[in-house]
Amino acid sequence: MDEEQYRTMYCSLNEQQCVFEKTINARRGNCSCSLRFNLADREGVACNAAESYEHCLALLQQLRKNAGFALHLTHIDNRLPHANEIKLQVGGLSGLQDVVLKGDPSALNMNDINGLLGAAMQQFGRIEDLPYTEIIKSIVHFKGRQRRRR
Repeated sequence: MDEEQYRTMYCSLNEQQCVFEKTINARRGNCSCSLRFNLADREGVACNAAESYEHCLALLQQLRKNAGFALHLTHIDNRLPHANEIKLQVGGLSGLQDVVLKGDPSALNMNDINGLLGAAMQQFGRIEDLPYTEIIKSIVHFKGRQRRRR
């Protein structure tokens, strides 16, 4: 299967791609609204909740809007290199978790992205009102997997 065929098949199977698919596939988070599937030798993640999808999409858009400096970019288009996308997603969710929990790790099980976002919205009201200056600090400090030396 060539790449174009794969993309066509992927889009037909996954009508609502999980916004945080890279985070879930990297095993750095999970979501109660996600549905995993395999296509060829790759794994995909779909979102099975329309309202949650919209909230996640709004969060990712706000992270992109606020994280240009953290990623050393003047502006962020829709597509980022994989490492930057992982840094944005995982670092952003980690920062959101820190803000929501406020140092109390027993408050909630934050392995669930949907649960984390729900708790954040309950605490702050709207996604636009989240304290992005605090969240962005986690993006700056995020370290991805280090390359192995040969």
